[in-house]
Amino acid sequence: MVGKLITFEGPDGAGKTSALMAVIPLLKAKCNQDIIVTREPGGNPIAEKIRNVILDVENIAMDNRTEALLYAAARRQHIVEKIAPALADNKIVICDRFVDSSIAYQGAGRGIGEDAVAQMNLFATNGLTPDLTLYLDVPSEVGLQRIKRNRQNQYDRLDQEKLIFHKKVRQAYLQLAQDNPKRIQTIDATQDLTTVVDQCRQVIEQRYPDLFIV
Repeated sequence: MVGKLITFEGPDGAGKTSALMAVIPLLKAKCNQDIIVTREPGGNPIAEKIRNVILDVENIAMDNRTEALLYAAARRQHIVEKIAPALADNKIVICDRFVDSSIAYQGAGRGIGEDAVAQMNLFATNGLTPDLTLYLDVPSEVGLQRIKRNRQNQYDRLDQEKLIFHKKVRQAYLQLAQDNPKRIQTIDATQDLTTVVDQCRQVIEQRYPDLFIV
């Protein structure tokens, strides 16, 4: 048997990671399969080192294509070391970001082109696609306000981008959701965290009822 790959996506400030971490114990309490939680870029030692390079605020000279290639490289190592073995062992892998992030941030935000980034990652993933993606949507202005409030001006390279960049990212995500309605489920992340978490839980449990104890 093969496990399930579930990804959480969203623009900066959507509360994606907070929602993911809050929903995990709720799912584990009822799930009859092992759940592995991971993130991108990162998830293993090599990918985490690449993450540090990508997000380092001092790397202002980084070329846009270099950035996209580094994300793809980290993703490949992550899949080989962690995701693929877990799926082969019939585990549920829940990942904070995946290919959709690269398409939105590097493809649209950086202007490289969504198709170009998608093809780059097709090579990196060898065609691995999430079974389900939860996209937490929030207006760019709201997301940036949350970042400033919660991180006290300690931003990574992507957080520091201007509003127009984040608007391009969000529009790319919305287009991905429109183009992939069976895989991507959109959740209004302007709601309070408790509501967002409950909706995430419901989407996952309703999609895979056999995996959860009623």
